[in-house]
Amino acid sequence: MVEHTFVNMTAATVLHADLDAFYASVEQRDNPALRGRPVIVGGGVVLCASYEARACGVRTAMGGREARRLCPQAKVVSGRMSAYSDASKEVFEVFKRMAPTVEALSIDEAFLDVRGLEHIAGLGTPEEIARLLRAEVRGLLGLPITVGVARTKFLAKVASGVAKPDGLLVVDPERELEFLHPLPVERVWGVGRVTAAKLRAVGITTVGELASTGEERLMAMLGRHAGRHLYALACGRDPRPVRVRARRRSIGSQRALGRRARPPEEVAAALVGLVDRVTRRMRKADRACRTIVLRLRFADYSRATRSSTLPGPTTHTPLILDRASQLLSDAGPLIERRGLTLIGVALTNLCDAQGAQLSLFDHAAQLDAAVDLIRERFGTSAITRGVLVGRDQGITVPLLPD
Repeated sequence: MVEHTFVNMTAATVLHADLDAFYASVEQRDNPALRGRPVIVGGGVVLCASYEARACGVRTAMGGREARRLCPQAKVVSGRMSAYSDASKEVFEVFKRMAPTVEALSIDEAFLDVRGLEHIAGLGTPEEIARLLRAEVRGLLGLPITVGVARTKFLAKVASGVAKPDGLLVVDPERELEFLHPLPVERVWGVGRVTAAKLRAVGITTVGELASTGEERLMAMLGRHAGRHLYALACGRDPRPVRVRARRRSIGSQRALGRRARPPEEVAAALVGLVDRVTRRMRKADRACRTIVLRLRFADYSRATRSSTLPGPTTHTPLILDRASQLLSDAGPLIERRGLTLIGVALTNLCDAQGAQLSLFDHAAQLDAAVDLIRERFGTSAITRGVLVGRDQGITVPLLPD
């Protein structure tokens, strides 16, 4: 366990709390025989690896065979989503006792805003609150957690990443750049493997070098939005407040096809791309759906909607794609008569994926999780479906507000 303060913490009131190797830690907590041993969650694809397994080179989204080659002594478990969901709910109860504003990022991490609580609730300084939070999660729930404390969400998240595993790091606002600038450029929120390679190719290896490059040059290299965003973060600027996120009612995307007649296989490929995109967004939001909606617009400007409701909630791309494809097939005669100019897919009847009775650890779910992780780490084009290879996927926009 590592605890240290990067000098004192004047106005650092944002906490980023992140459970360490969450799935594996729950397995080690619930099975004493696994404690201190390398643990791999997920057989076909690694969904989570304990720090003991990570020391052998095992990483999330790695194939199970490669993981076992690197760490033959590891204990491989298939995973228990119900146990992880229960543990997550208990941890978030601790978060809510510590702060009035909790912004969940995923099943195992959140931002907390603790401004003024030393005066209002008598909980102490932000650093004392962070220590109390860590003690409660460890003492009451038996799980390790790392906390970063800083003035902004970005710096708090960077601090927790630097402090891992099982640590606490507080960044003083007066020394933010002194803390931030020596770090590798990959620490900047939004710099993945592809962007990091572009930056390193021109000699930008640290956050400080990113900041000194200047906004104009970064925009020229990375695009207007990305350049501005990364430059602001490299300079320690992040105005985003901690706020409770509204739960999504639906998640959807649509693609305009133009007025040119499209062969059925091209329309089917467009549907695959849309389903791939919306299911990935749904899983990232920790949601599951029961209803798949297909929306069509025709050359005569008329519209049609078709939907299919499943017996239970799902997050699985193959199942959702199967239902959406059937809806498209059923609409075939209508498309042939009227000509299709726009296609959209929406997932509705959403529920919390953590509380749904999902078979998240079968092979299809492991594949979904692995593909999501690869795309998050290496970019959306790092892996694609065969039917989409060589095809222009066009421009897609949200179909329904998230």
